[in-house]
Amino acid sequence: MSEKVAQFREVVDLFPDDPVARFGLASAYLEAGSAEDAVREFGETLRLKPDYTAAHRGLGRALERAGRTAEAIAAYRTGIAVAVETGDLQTKKEMEVFLRRLEKHHAP
Repeated sequence: MSEKVAQFREVVDLFPDDPVARFGLASAYLEAGSAEDAVREFGETLRLKPDYTAAHRGLGRALERAGRTAEAIAAYRTGIAVAVETGDLQTKKEMEVFLRRLEKHHAP
């Protein structure tokens, strides 16, 4: 386990219902190459704060890295809809790029 993951794990243990702490842990897992752990933590982040657009983006990225393409596409589509609702245009644009790339390379 990376030092960064361990540090965020400590924070999450102290504040399990803090979506920012969960997001940090999920991001640390993703950075450390633990895609499935990242998927779980981004999911927890979104359970706590469903309109957290960066967590939707992170979930899509983690699902991609875990090889779960169809789920990643669904996560990006949901995240884009949430970003439109919240007005987070930058994150929306990023997810649109990721979605187009996935759809292009994984067309039926």
